[in-house]
Amino acid sequence: MLVTITYTGPNASDLGYLLHKNPGKVQPFELNVGVATVFYPEVTAERCTAALLLEVDAIDLVRNKHIRMGTRDSLDHYINDRPYVSSSLMSVALGKVFSTAMSGRCNERPELAASPLELVIQLSSVPVMGAPGFATSLFEPLGWNVNEVPIPYDSKFPTWGDSSYVKITLTGTMLLNDALRQIYLLLPVMEDAKHYWVSDAEVGKLMRAGAGWLETHPQRAMIIQRYLAHQRNMTEKVAFHDEEDGSDTGDAAQLVPARKALRSLRLEAVLTALHELGTRRVVDMGCGEGALLQKLFSDPTFSSIVGTDVSPHMLNRAEERLRLRELSDRQRERVRLLQSSATYLDDRLRDYDAVVLMEVVEHIEPERLAALESSVFGYAKPKAVVVTTPNAEFNSLYPQLPSGSFRHPDHRFEWSRAEFDQWIVSIASTYGYRAERRSIGDADELLGAPTQMAIFKRA
Repeated sequence: MLVTITYTGPNASDLGYLLHKNPGKVQPFELNVGVATVFYPEVTAERCTAALLLEVDAIDLVRNKHIRMGTRDSLDHYINDRPYVSSSLMSVALGKVFSTAMSGRCNERPELAASPLELVIQLSSVPVMGAPGFATSLFEPLGWNVNEVPIPYDSKFPTWGDSSYVKITLTGTMLLNDALRQIYLLLPVMEDAKHYWVSDAEVGKLMRAGAGWLETHPQRAMIIQRYLAHQRNMTEKVAFHDEEDGSDTGDAAQLVPARKALRSLRLEAVLTALHELGTRRVVDMGCGEGALLQKLFSDPTFSSIVGTDVSPHMLNRAEERLRLRELSDRQRERVRLLQSSATYLDDRLRDYDAVVLMEVVEHIEPERLAALESSVFGYAKPKAVVVTTPNAEFNSLYPQLPSGSFRHPDHRFEWSRAEFDQWIVSIASTYGYRAERRSIGDADELLGAPTQMAIFKRA
């Protein structure tokens, strides 16, 4: 995979100073993702071209614990396009090799680093998940003239049509550090994929790379979602606010950390309850992608953590989120991921200190609730159960939610506060638990809080 940067202007070889790479040398760099080599195929007084070549070994990718390789036990580990295309792995190389240039620092030519340059940047074999012209729609609003050429499946068989790979040429007058930051951020956006472990650090990378241009991009919401791998716990940490009133309009919009979202408040409320209960051994039923598991695992108070879900795909996502492949055997002993259901009688989940059902019960068909109650409260018999669920009355305060609709298309029901209270009383009396009710989120005077929580303690 190859990226070339061409600067046309007086003393064009000064591009080497801006990139902090000597035009007279071929310079290799050993990276986690492969070997990146910087060289200059063209150096004259009027025109200078720098090239970044990334060579990736497919076997090394499989062995590298930092690289995300898809589902376990899959041939996708070995047979894929990553050694041949400019994907998120190229972004990693750009960020490592040209980190100083991306910051805009150049002590030898500070005036040149602060000046727009006539640039031509070519990106070879870019995987693009989008309609024809998608790459153009990303770069054109930034001031680039974009030439986006689809690559055919096979030039000898034109009837096969074009592949999803394109060659992109960007021409424009731009600060070099802006150009590098835009390419760094938009390469994984075009593919809509990250081929390395995505952690909370990606939020900081997004805000640094997007500063000064992403704020006003017409597709900024989509860019944020794709760059952060559609992980809501991360996208909710990023927002655009006007300096004056927090609105999402105007040229004064800035990229800033978002206010704490309801999702974060739920996590905090559950953790607080578990600490109050003195929990050491806990089961997160319906763990999904592992947002709560990640919080539990980072807290040494919890000595044994189990996450369950009916979906193997979600368990894979949770494993990635916890970065279990990178941990020692001793660290991995604290957490287990099990395929199971809240409605199953599962011997592996019996007699724990606490079971958490965070935003789970509303996904169960009403006629199956009795099975959930029996399996959790009657069979697993934890010392405590923590349940959170939406407050249906609060839904009328969401302007984009049609009247009578649920907050999520997979919800089978949503309880009012009175209905939730009735369920709590029934569970406590049937299974021998004492119950406490709490609210989560900013409460409306008439409609209550957006989320309601129950804490059951075995009598």
